[in-house]
Amino acid sequence: MHSSITPRSMGVEEGGVLHGDYTEDGTVDLKGNPVRRSKRGGWKACSFVVVYEVFERMAYYGISSNLILYLTRKLHQGTVTAANNVTNWVGTIWMTPILGAYVADAHLGRYWTFVIASGIYLSGMSLLTLSVSLPGLRPPHCPDPKNCKKASTLQLAVFYGALYTLAVGTGGTKPNISTIGADQFDEFEPKEKAHKLSFFNWWMFSIFFGTLFANTVLVYIQDNVGWALGYGLPTAGLAVSILIFLVGSPFYRHKVPSGSPFTRMARVIVAALRKWRVPIPTDPKEFYELDLEEFLNKACVKTDSTTPWMLCSVTQVEETKQMLRMIPILMATFIPSTMIAQIGTLFVKQGTTLQRRIGDFEIPPASLAGFVTISMLVCVVLYDRYFVKIMKRWTKNPRGITLLQRMGIGVVLHILIMVIASLTENYRLRVAKDHGLVESGGQVPLSIFILLPQFVLMGTADAFLEVAKIEFFYDQAPEMMKSLGTSYSMTSLGVGNFISSFLLSTVSHITRKHGRHEWILNNLNASHLDYYYAFFAILNFLNFGFFLLMTKFYVYKAEVSESMEVLRQELKGSSLRSE
Repeated sequence: MHSSITPRSMGVEEGGVLHGDYTEDGTVDLKGNPVRRSKRGGWKACSFVVVYEVFERMAYYGISSNLILYLTRKLHQGTVTAANNVTNWVGTIWMTPILGAYVADAHLGRYWTFVIASGIYLSGMSLLTLSVSLPGLRPPHCPDPKNCKKASTLQLAVFYGALYTLAVGTGGTKPNISTIGADQFDEFEPKEKAHKLSFFNWWMFSIFFGTLFANTVLVYIQDNVGWALGYGLPTAGLAVSILIFLVGSPFYRHKVPSGSPFTRMARVIVAALRKWRVPIPTDPKEFYELDLEEFLNKACVKTDSTTPWMLCSVTQVEETKQMLRMIPILMATFIPSTMIAQIGTLFVKQGTTLQRRIGDFEIPPASLAGFVTISMLVCVVLYDRYFVKIMKRWTKNPRGITLLQRMGIGVVLHILIMVIASLTENYRLRVAKDHGLVESGGQVPLSIFILLPQFVLMGTADAFLEVAKIEFFYDQAPEMMKSLGTSYSMTSLGVGNFISSFLLSTVSHITRKHGRHEWILNNLNASHLDYYYAFFAILNFLNFGFFLLMTKFYVYKAEVSESMEVLRQELKGSSLRSE
């Protein structure tokens, strides 16, 4: 909802306040008053949001990175069961943002949805810390892995209750925090719009900075000091991050809730279906706003009824088309997201079978995920500082290459990652066999760093695919559906984790029942993860073909692709005026 104050339509100054200082994108303060650029928003406001994200990512990855080892070592679960429990939980973490986006866009707004969800998130983290700290809430220590007492129903209820309470909380924070950050830049002001172009790169930088701390310091504490402190620190970090966000409240700009995007889309689809026999008129006056094409346009053809479920505006129809248009691209990101799910599950379990000691220091298996983070950080900086500048000279595109091209490079890298992972695992199994370690499941005399290439390349792929995915779905979403657009990228990760659970269970079942050798066992030395990773490589190759097909038919939202050229002209014009 745009403010009634429009700076360009009013006088230059009133009461000592320049009207040009007011934002033009409809942002307001918490009381609904129009806001001034000099007082709110920009990088000043974003700094609080970015610092929050560093601490929050530290909290989340402090739990998720090492979760599979807690499930196998402390709750005494098998490899397949523990891996699926991790991916099911992570999948839920990434799916709940759809609900959070709905509540924000339809009812509470991004700020209040975020604040309430943060409280739920913190309560889940606190309960989780208690469950790993109190002896009565976990099974007794087990010296013999083959004869361990399973966790009781109460112990599992508390532990998973805490995990899924945390998941509900993240559903309200994830889709809204990045959107709150992006809202601090006015699309109608050329300099602020320029800052917004690099916001998502630096946003990802802040995310992975917090992740790096979790994957190094926190997982070391969990493995070597204790789970109580290892979970207590991220819980305290989350509490601090929420306080930091609240301190920044006087500086935020807010978008007014514009109604449920799901309702808007449902009305268009229902109206079009109810009028499927109505012909598309040749006279533009027969439309509710202006002429359009395709089946959904029937939703805005005038008939006797003017109810919202029978007659929709062209704006609503176009919004719905745009959200539906992005779904094939969303589907093409599911398989790469499935690959990402392996970082915190099978990749970590592989690490437990290898030599991890350097002198007196033992490397935690989950800490190799820190190399994903480092690789990601380095690649984002190199991409933003050098790659974009080089490519701009050839393509004349302010982004260097299009968002879909950037995503495509990431998709190709995932094929390479799984080929390398398969070859590495095949080598590890041969060494295990040569040293007679297949039956015993003993530690293979190879350094854990043989897994490094697959972790480093995963970070490189993230710098291309994950950053571009977030920016793509935010940019291409209609203005009134930005939170829903942002949740698309998170839905991709959620579905990817559920696909991982499905594939792991299915392949384990099929190879156990119909194969000569089961691919995934508790003893990885007797397993065939190399076959499983080769299967993933083939799956990624097929997905790349699907991605190319979907991008061939995708048409960028006009105002987004054109806005880049407009921005370039506006910035050029403003620099000439300043001279």
